[in-house]
Amino acid sequence: MANDLGAELLAERHAHFRRLKGGFPIPLAGALYWLMLAWVGQAHNQRLWTTAAMWGSGLIFPLALGLAKLFHSDFLRDRTAVSGVLVPTFVAMLLFWPMFVGALWTAPALTSLILAIGLSLHWPVIGWSYGKTLIYTAHAVVRAGVVFYIWNWIPEGRLTLLPLSVTIIYLATVAAILLEVLRMGLTDRR
Repeated sequence: MANDLGAELLAERHAHFRRLKGGFPIPLAGALYWLMLAWVGQAHNQRLWTTAAMWGSGLIFPLALGLAKLFHSDFLRDRTAVSGVLVPTFVAMLLFWPMFVGALWTAPALTSLILAIGLSLHWPVIGWSYGKTLIYTAHAVVRAGVVFYIWNWIPEGRLTLLPLSVTIIYLATVAAILLEVLRMGLTDRR
């Protein structure tokens, strides 16, 4: 019976992934946000970058909603058996904000690292909710490794190269998601 339930749940998660095209408008919104931060970083002004990062992060979700509407991928209306895990996942992710604010007050150079990793903490659970844990977890792990490397060993790139690398990782993830959606669609037709 547990195997049947597990198989049904996985089938539902995969169906959710197909219906929403892997939720690609959400990471696409993230890519646009980080691209904006790379552009702002050109000024090499930590205070300006941090202000844009903090207030701009509030635009990610509305931008994702607009892109979802544009691409007919209404993630707010699509309910599944695992949808209940998403609110606690986002709450857990948002718990990084006290670290960000603390760094803002005492060590502003840390804000780019904290934001880049903190805003990726929900990715593995989102991937699990779609039955595609590997793609989404790979995004979070690669992102954490790359931004840590840049932050630690290329400090002059903290405001430009770091957000640009996150943008590229987002775009690669969007491509991987869309390829998986296409692959699943072709498999379903057989």
